Order: sequence, then structure tokens, then C-alpha cells
Amino acid sequence: METDNLNIIQNLVADKEGGKVEFKQTTGQLERGMETLCAFLNGEGGAVLFGVKDNGAIIGQVVSDKTKREIAEAIRLIEPFAAITVSYADIPGTGRQVIALYAEEQRYMSPFTYKGRAYQRIESVTSVMPQDKYNHLLMQRGGKYSWEAMPNPDLHISDLDENAIIGAVRAGINCGRLPESTIREEIPAILEKFDLLHDGKLNNAAAVLFGRNLYDYPQCLLRMARFRGTGKEEFMDNQRLQGNIYELLDAAMSFFFKHLSLSGKIEGLYREEKLSIPYKALRECCINAFCHRAYHRPGGSVGIAIYDDRVEIESSGAFPPDMTLEKLLGGHSSEPPNLIIANVLYKSELLESWGRGIRLMIDECRRACIPDPEFHTDGSSVWVVFRYKLETAGQAPDKHPTSTRQAPDKYPASIVRLIEMMGEQTYSLKEQMELMELKDRENFLDNYLNPSMEAGLVEPLYPSQPKHPKQKYRLTEQGKALLQEVLQFRVGMDAL
Repeated sequence: METDNLNIIQNLVADKEGGKVEFKQTTGQLERGMETLCAFLNGEGGAVLFGVKDNGAIIGQVVSDKTKREIAEAIRLIEPFAAITVSYADIPGTGRQVIALYAEEQRYMSPFTYKGRAYQRIESVTSVMPQDKYNHLLMQRGGKYSWEAMPNPDLHISDLDENAIIGAVRAGINCGRLPESTIREEIPAILEKFDLLHDGKLNNAAAVLFGRNLYDYPQCLLRMARFRGTGKEEFMDNQRLQGNIYELLDAAMSFFFKHLSLSGKIEGLYREEKLSIPYKALRECCINAFCHRAYHRPGGSVGIAIYDDRVEIESSGAFPPDMTLEKLLGGHSSEPPNLIIANVLYKSELLESWGRGIRLMIDECRRACIPDPEFHTDGSSVWVVFRYKLETAGQAPDKHPTSTRQAPDKYPASIVRLIEMMGEQTYSLKEQMELMELKDRENFLDNYLNPSMEAGLVEPLYPSQPKHPKQKYRLTEQGKALLQEVLQFRVGMDAL
């Protein structure tokens, strides 16, 4: 065993000093060696060898019980606790040993400190870690040090959208993930149960999930663009929106319905709406992007780009360090970097199940007979590509039956979807939003209901009393005519 240790050390020495190996002549240099070991823990791991000269000559040193106690005591001064491997290799015929301290990469636990200071390794040089880098690593660690868990003393409950909070609670009760008694509790108690409020202070996760007017959170941004063709040379539509997760998700789905072709198929008594890319796959991808992204980077955002042949959804962040593409596409346990945010989304039924999102996206695409989604990362961002046939992009009017071309071309797909969902029935505002599976009231009004009323397709039962307690909405004669045109259009599409 000692021979094996010596062979390993000889191989390390052959690699020379650098980003992952440090030589020290004796443990008289233990302090500097431990600083380097701390730097290795904050990097990609490495080994510190005592008993090796700077030029790589293996000389060893006499190792006593005192030496071993000093090493053990020095290791205990590294925080948080790290598993350091200590080995001793005999140099035959000398009575001396080489001491090797090994540190594996600990990305989930960094930054580490030795005697209260953090260190970094650049090439063969160990130095004190700059404060901004230390803060960056600290926020990535998770738990109470994560960005989402950090309290914001300037954030108040009045800065949160109470309707969004209550909506999340109702959704959680309906799916059985929250007890019915939750709806009767005060907002502060609900926020405490969601782990968003501690000692009277809201954390950053509260702003991301339910915030309004998020001027102090530039990263709560959604970028949306529809490009003409398959490149970025020309915009057809370009939007930027700041808001909480529920607002941004509604806006993202509205954008998809506006720019991806819509078709439908009657299944028994129900009508199933289909986009060029399955609705559920796009929605799940957006939820993952909002839930798992790196919020601690102020310049980060979520981006949606629609082309004639594909959709790309991008977010700041990266896959877990040990998560290979093979694991990602196969069965894997969920490791959300934002545990608080993920937990609230799960309880409010936005996250259907831990670790199943990618499988759902793949299954939905296969069901629609389009290619599997592609998953990419460059270490600082993650993007998913959904590809579809060129002729299904946009509205492709040349592929539609001539007699029914007007219906999808004249009105945005978001309006067409509302008209179809309403049919011949009368609905309240709340019932319409539930029917459309939308949670953000302002987004629904701006992109669905108000444009439909302005176009003369939908009317209120009490037009002179917009806030009437029994206010509901129905299709006008013009709306009913459009509904018939759309249904004829769908039949024509199904016949192609």
C-alpha cells in the first residue's frame, strides 16, 4: 500500500506544480500549504505534497505524532467541513515519508475558508480571494447563504401581489398540496409557510415569486422575440417584460399563442388545441427556466426566440456539475438550485413533479411527431431548442383552405383561442382565466379580453357597469361568426 502511495505521489510530482498540485519541502510550511488546500477546495480540487522540493525532488520528512496532530488541527480550521484525504508514503531506506493532502472539488459547498479567509488558485499561485468572488460563490452554495434566501430589508408585504399569493394558495389546495385551512390564514402566515418571511423580513425569493414593480430586481426579466426566417437579421416582434414568475409565465405562453400556428382536433365532447410545438412542453420548459435559473446574476434573464423552424428558450445558469446529458435525458433526481422557489411552485402546482420535467417535454414532442428537444449549456447559460417543420411556422396562410383563411390571419392566435374557449357560454373574468389556465389578471386583460372586446368579438353583460358584482362576458354576433369561421378552418386543416 505504501508503494502504491509513493507511485501516486511520483505521478503527481511528474505533473509539476500548477493549478492542482503544490509542493512544500516540510510541514514547517503547513500554513501556506493549508491556504493552497483551501484554494483547491474553492476550485477544481488538488493535492498539497509535503516532503517535495520546488524542483520536484522527493526528499520526504520525518513524521511524528506531533506532525499528525498539527495536520489534523489545521484541517479542522477549514470551514465549512470538507473531507480531506491524508496519506503517507514511505521513501524506502530513509525513514522519511511524503505527506499528501488531497481535496476533491466541492462545488456545492464553496466557498471554503481557512482561519476565516478564503483563497483561490490561479495557475501555480495561491492568493486571497476577492470579496466579490467570495460573495458570488456564497450565493451559489444554497441553504441560508443562497441568493433566494437572503433577506431584503427594503422589501415589504405591500410590495407583493396579494392576488398572486392567494391564487397560488388556491391552486395548492385544489391539487391537494396545501391544507384547505391555508386560505383562511393571514398573508404573513402564508409567506412564513412558504419560507419567504423570517423574523418579519422578506427574502429575495418572495420578490421573484410575487413581487410588483421589481425595479430593484433587473434579473426578473423576460425577453421575447419573433424573427423572420431562421436567423436574427429581422424582427417581426420584440418585447421585454419585468415581473414575477407568474406574470412572466403568462406572458410567455401568450407570446407562443400569438406567434405559433394553432390547430385543433375534436376528441369526443372536448376540443384539444395544438400549437406547432406542444403547449405542455413549452410551458414546462418555461417553468424550468424560471425556477432553476441563476437569479444571483443581476444581468441574467430568460429569453424566448421564435424562428420559422424552431423555438429557443434560454436562461442564465448551468446544469449541476455531475449532471451529464445522459443522466439528464434518463431518470434523475431533481436538484433545484433555488429550493425555496421550487417548493412554492410545486405547492402551487406549477411544478408537476420533481425531476419529471424533461421527460414530459420529450414525451409531448414525440406525441406531436416533432424532434426531441435539444438541451445545451455553456456553463453560464442553459438553452433548449424545439424544432418543427418550416411549413407550420407562423400562420402559413398559403397552406390554409382559401375559404377559411381570414379567421387565423385577421386576429392574433391569443384572441382566436379565447373565442374558441368561450364558445356559446357566458363566463366571469375569473372563469375565463381558469379556462385559459392563466394566473396573471393584467396579462389576461391586456392580451386576451380587452383586445377581444375592442375588436367587437366579446361583450360584457353589464356594459354600463364594468365592475358589476355579477359581471360576465359572452361572444357578440361578430364573435360567434368568427367562431364558426375558425371551426371551419380547423376542419379544413385536419383534412390536409
